[in-house]
Amino acid sequence: MRLAPIIMLLTVFVPVFAMAQSPLSGVDLTSPAMTEATMSREEVAQALTQENADLTGARLSGLDLSGMDFRGANLRTARLNKTDLRGSNLDGAVLDQAWLLSAQLDGASLRGARLFQAQLQQASLRGADLSDTVASADFTKADLTGAIFVGADLGADLVNQSMGLLRGNLSGATAIGADFTNARLVRTTLNFANLTDSNFTNADLSTASLAGANLTGARLTGADMTGADVTSATLRDLVATDPAILAPAHNMNRAIRD
Repeated sequence: MRLAPIIMLLTVFVPVFAMAQSPLSGVDLTSPAMTEATMSREEVAQALTQENADLTGARLSGLDLSGMDFRGANLRTARLNKTDLRGSNLDGAVLDQAWLLSAQLDGASLRGARLFQAQLQQASLRGADLSDTVASADFTKADLTGAIFVGADLGADLVNQSMGLLRGNLSGATAIGADFTNARLVRTTLNFANLTDSNFTNADLSTASLAGANLTGARLTGADMTGADVTSATLRDLVATDPAILAPAHNMNRAIRD
């Protein structure tokens, strides 16, 4: 068997496949479907009077929905781009594959919510509570300052995904002082994230990518760093962190520690 042609084919196919799987690929983010709402705040409030309100695919972009009660609502694939959800209660809500580009969720509660493959690029979640969420979502360049991810699952589903491609992405995110205690971050991408003073106590960071991330003053007590890539990551002034915790990480010789 000739291996060279097969290898060459794979080097072409894999990047193309990855691009094809991107949720943003081929999506016109300026279209009315992504930027305009077809419901008013009052109509949304009326829909929420129903138990477990079904707002699947609803177009709610740009609305002021701050302080509203979405507990248990189904917002799967909903469009919430640039929507104001500050202080809203989304506990137990289903937001799988929802669009929340540049949405405002400061101080919102999303305890036990589902955010599988939700798009939260450049969203603001300052002080938001995402405890116990399924949050394998895209938080690229999001503001997660002081956000709470206690017990959250941002990692790849290695049982139902043969390659574990779908996982949390916090690339370039600002997560200063965020709390990831007991969170699952297996294979999660945190490249170039600002994780200063963040808390990863007992978090599972195995095989996560932390290349270029800033973990100055972070707490990694009891964390699982097996196979985590810390190339060019800043690991200064770690709080209550036994050096043995970092031993199983990859590329420790390339991390910034002095």
